[in-house]
Amino acid sequence: MLVILGFAMILTFMVLIMTKRLTPMVALIIVPTVFGLFAGAGLGLGDMVIEAIGSLAPTAALLMFAIMYFGIMIDVGLFDPLVRFIVRALGNDPAKIVVGTALLAGAVSLDGDGSTTFIVTTAAMLPIYLRLGMNPVVLTCVAGLANGTLNIVPWGGPTVRAASALGVSPTEIFVPMLPSLAAGLVLVFAFAWFLGLGERKRLAGVDLLGDGASGVVAPGSGSGPADHPLTGGMSTTFSTSARGRLATLVRPDDTAMADTMLDPERDTLRPRLIWVNLVLTVAVMTLLVLDLVPLPYVFMVGTAIALLVNFPRLAQQSKEIVAHAPSIVGVVSMVLAAGVLIGVLNGTGMVTAMADWIVDIIPTELGPFLAVITGVLSIPMTFFMSNDAFYFGILPVLAESASTFGIEPVEMARASITGQPVHLQSPLVPAILLLVSLASVNLGDHHKKVLWRAAIVSLVMLVVGVLVGTIPFG
Repeated sequence: MLVILGFAMILTFMVLIMTKRLTPMVALIIVPTVFGLFAGAGLGLGDMVIEAIGSLAPTAALLMFAIMYFGIMIDVGLFDPLVRFIVRALGNDPAKIVVGTALLAGAVSLDGDGSTTFIVTTAAMLPIYLRLGMNPVVLTCVAGLANGTLNIVPWGGPTVRAASALGVSPTEIFVPMLPSLAAGLVLVFAFAWFLGLGERKRLAGVDLLGDGASGVVAPGSGSGPADHPLTGGMSTTFSTSARGRLATLVRPDDTAMADTMLDPERDTLRPRLIWVNLVLTVAVMTLLVLDLVPLPYVFMVGTAIALLVNFPRLAQQSKEIVAHAPSIVGVVSMVLAAGVLIGVLNGTGMVTAMADWIVDIIPTELGPFLAVITGVLSIPMTFFMSNDAFYFGILPVLAESASTFGIEPVEMARASITGQPVHLQSPLVPAILLLVSLASVNLGDHHKKVLWRAAIVSLVMLVVGVLVGTIPFG
């Protein structure tokens, strides 16, 4: 009965969130409560949930203050010099521009929020792509790959979910996966370079202006590609309306940030404090890797110092905190709500019963390979279902089954996050819909270019994890 109730609960949860009948937070609370009562938990249900929420509190704190910290760093302009460097250094070479896109997307992805990454990357790079006649699908492909690969950072969604579901530390999952992350990023930049070479070859000799000029457009000319959805048409010359619309994107004073849609005069900029903010960020990231202090506390102190240094007045601090509240509330509430599902699964014995059943049906010879099997399954499963459904519904059952074969929960968690480069391309992910919308790219065109590359990145990360011993194989 517990096996049936457990799988029925997970199936109901997955259907409700995948069909968008309920938000993940509401589904995480309501569905387990109903099934917990059917399982006979009665008044003991509250104690099960509170115990689980207590174990999730550090994760919620980590997520809250990490998002706020990196949001503050973006606001005060820590990443603006990188954008200026990209705009100035890359010039009109498509290959370099595509690599620069990957670099910028990767840097901003450190905040763990895909939406922020895509907004900043598109704002900085899309006008350059338009001006040079480059294919915006290349921009979405590279940005999606970089963000998906870096989505395994310990304050990012999947690692937090895996840690919450299995009761392990996000740092225990992430730090041993650094070699896999490095390999994945190398592959992302390799893909970016070859995509850029393809754009360079495609644009060679193309008459963008229809007047004999070829290859590229002079900075500040107000010209861009006609084959982009923003400009309309498929020819290589520009209509009057296209020129007019591009003029709103590229200003005549083509210097520094003029080529981007980032506001170089926003009132939160703190250019005189750039080195202070850089040193603070390096210190925070160093403590993250060394794991000397609990990660939530590191980001709590880092956020407090960042607010004090950059916004010394009370009103300024309050405004900055409120500015990041929308992105924080939704994620943190979801993590805490997961305590209901985890509490019911553990407290009622459902997860144990389900794991025993899976162990019974899995051939004994495949048991020692469950970590690798989980990594491979995470590629399609996290594409066709949300992270909430996979990490809170499927992973705990697989991990409990794997424990029978001596595989630790943290090892299963590491394997489970290798599918994230593919997951980030899923239409179930709001951030990727935002990206293709901002770039005026068709989602199908994006998938044609990105999915096979993302699958290779995921598999390479999994293989490297096996080779360095962080993911067990047999």
